[in-house]
Amino acid sequence: MPDPSQSSFTSVTPFSVRAISERIGAIVDSLDEVWIEGELSEINVRPGSPTIFMRLRDTSADMSISVRCFKNVFDSIAPLEQNARVVIRSKPTWWTKNGSLSFNISEIRQVGVGELMARLEALKNLLAAEGLFDLGRKKPLPFLPNVVGLICGRNSDAGKDVVENAKRRWPSVQFEIREVAVANAAAVSEVSAALLELEADPNVDVIIITRGGGSFEDLLPFSDESLLRLVASCQTPIISAIGHEKDSPLLDLVSDWRASTPTDAGKRVVPDMEEELSRISNLQDRANRFIQNRIDFEISRIKGFMERQIMREPQTIISSRLEIIKGFVARSHRAMSGALAIAGEEISGLRTQVRTLSPQATLDRGYSVVQKSDGSVVRTASELKSGDKLRLRLAHGEVNAITE
Repeated sequence: MPDPSQSSFTSVTPFSVRAISERIGAIVDSLDEVWIEGELSEINVRPGSPTIFMRLRDTSADMSISVRCFKNVFDSIAPLEQNARVVIRSKPTWWTKNGSLSFNISEIRQVGVGELMARLEALKNLLAAEGLFDLGRKKPLPFLPNVVGLICGRNSDAGKDVVENAKRRWPSVQFEIREVAVANAAAVSEVSAALLELEADPNVDVIIITRGGGSFEDLLPFSDESLLRLVASCQTPIISAIGHEKDSPLLDLVSDWRASTPTDAGKRVVPDMEEELSRISNLQDRANRFIQNRIDFEISRIKGFMERQIMREPQTIISSRLEIIKGFVARSHRAMSGALAIAGEEISGLRTQVRTLSPQATLDRGYSVVQKSDGSVVRTASELKSGDKLRLRLAHGEVNAITE
């Protein structure tokens, strides 16, 4: 049977190394001159050679390219030191023989501090306009973090200062340390990677980014826009402890809290155990004094109550109330007697008035009431005729009579 791999191989038409290299060279040769900015990580001056070979390193990533220029071009802005920040105008060149890419410099300019500061000021204004410096977005630092994330240089004094001062204040504090490059082109990428790693750790409650002092150029990685935006997006509080008091990279403005020095960061990230114990002791003393004062006050009040006459002679309140009740009873008796007397007088007057107006009183004066046999009262003589039977009602008793 035929080998399938052999069948697929025969259907492929590969390029030769020369052909592919020449194709790449044709593409590269068609490119125009470009301006490139970076740092000179290597400067190789060969005695007697008119060409100087250098490597141009990216300012924020661990990448570099090979560049070369004639000695007269290099000497036009000499002296240039290693790690100098420059802008070059160059034409890319592809060496077909060894398959390497190089850039031939036709002009080179050094980027001055003034220009870098102008760029930082523009970036600062941009980030401020976006609200990355606003106090309202800054997160509070935890009182006592479980684990402190620390990003520092390899075997750096700044990292040691943070750890030493933090443990001096709170001996049991735990650190998750990431040692990275903090002074070259790899600083931005390595610090960013360490920050992402610590941000993803749920045990890390706060992250410190620190390095010692340095020149303006040394601290530029901590004003890199990509790093600043990454710090602004973190949910974990960030402490910036870059350089000394006079140093002010833009990281100080984006971070949640700025420490003037690495030592200051170590003191700020955890409380002082002795101070906290002293504060607890003072609070206990205050609480004990407050409780004792309250007890003394209540005892004093109870003693005051007990010293009152009412507590010494409880019957006094009964006696005083009894006198009041007796007074009320006497007043009620007097009031009732007066009311009964007035009522009696009114009744006597009504009795006299009733008696005066009574028909019986009229009869007592000698009058009589004449009634017919049917009981009707005779008021006039014309109502009677001879022989009518009458009944006379006198003051005492009744008699019958017949008219004539």
